[in-house]
Amino acid sequence: MTDNNNFDIFGLKENLLRGIYSYGFEKPSKIQQKAIIPILEGKDIVAQAQSGTGKTGAFSVAVLDKIDSKIKNCQAIIISPIRELAQQTFNVMTELSKYLDININLCIGGTDLHKSCREFNNGVHVVVGTPGRIYDLINRNILRLDNVNIVIIDEADEMLSFGFKEQIKVIINKIPDNSQICLFSATLSNDILDLSSKFMKDPVNILVKNDELTLEGITQFYIAVGEDSNKLCILQDIYKTLTIGQTIIYVNTIKRVEILNKQLEDAKYPSVFIHGNMEQEERNIIMKQFRHGTSRILITTDLLARGIDIQQVSLVINYDLPPSRKKENYIHRIGRSGRFGRKGVAINFVTNNDMVIKEELEKFYNTQIDEMPMDITKYF
Repeated sequence: MTDNNNFDIFGLKENLLRGIYSYGFEKPSKIQQKAIIPILEGKDIVAQAQSGTGKTGAFSVAVLDKIDSKIKNCQAIIISPIRELAQQTFNVMTELSKYLDININLCIGGTDLHKSCREFNNGVHVVVGTPGRIYDLINRNILRLDNVNIVIIDEADEMLSFGFKEQIKVIINKIPDNSQICLFSATLSNDILDLSSKFMKDPVNILVKNDELTLEGITQFYIAVGEDSNKLCILQDIYKTLTIGQTIIYVNTIKRVEILNKQLEDAKYPSVFIHGNMEQEERNIIMKQFRHGTSRILITTDLLARGIDIQQVSLVINYDLPPSRKKENYIHRIGRSGRFGRKGVAINFVTNNDMVIKEELEKFYNTQIDEMPMDITKYF
């Protein structure tokens, strides 16, 4: 493969290429260059790549090209750890497939089970969903697996840490023996290696190294805040100084999300928040408001750190740095402002106690986080 400048190199269906270019994809990212062909060739793969590298595009393109639209049964299952990520994958695949005669079904909690039944009766080619709902539909015999030839497990490390291991194993055990299995994961944990050794056939191992990730498109700064109690005043100063479009602010606990939201609202900075203890309908409403620009500040935990692509986000603030044991969440968080091929700014609030974590992050990602200059307006 000598020319990686466009998607024509993969020999894809013409109407899929139309969808790819109309969606706005111009050239394949590294993970797309490395993963699309092995998937098209029917090989199992274990791909280690963070969010923001274009991996949703990689498996979406490959899966859509493999679908036989004449067979009106499910041929591909894509499993995501959280509903928001499944929804986003569904949206991407729907757009990419708009010139294809392919039906894609979203299977997540909170959706109408009877509606799903009707859709499956009318013919579904691809299922995108969360483990619990997919597992339930299989047990109810609504989702039949006879024609499934590929299963994609997205954010596999996160999925298994959420406790979905047994459901994943049951799903894999029920698909036809010759089905292709593709794991996408940020880290290669023992659980991942266990899955690959027990259920996969000679998987191709694909690695997108930390220093190849999209940090290069993101300008990173830190502010030495001293004590934690100084953070709120510094945050307000940033909003007084800068004219910012949309911001995501990350904190480390659910309680902290709600406290900071109340503090900002009291200071007349309207914000919204989202965390894992909220009902799905409420989460959907808030995400819709934020995507449409009704709300400009979104406060969240690492729930939204993986895979959620909101193009208008120009700034990410790590109000709390991710803890040392979760260093991989740093790239997921700041990647909201610098998805593959896009620019962004990340500002990290660093207390006296956090300096060690900042240095660990720099070493882990082979990057440098500079102190924020007095005039930061030129970066927006």
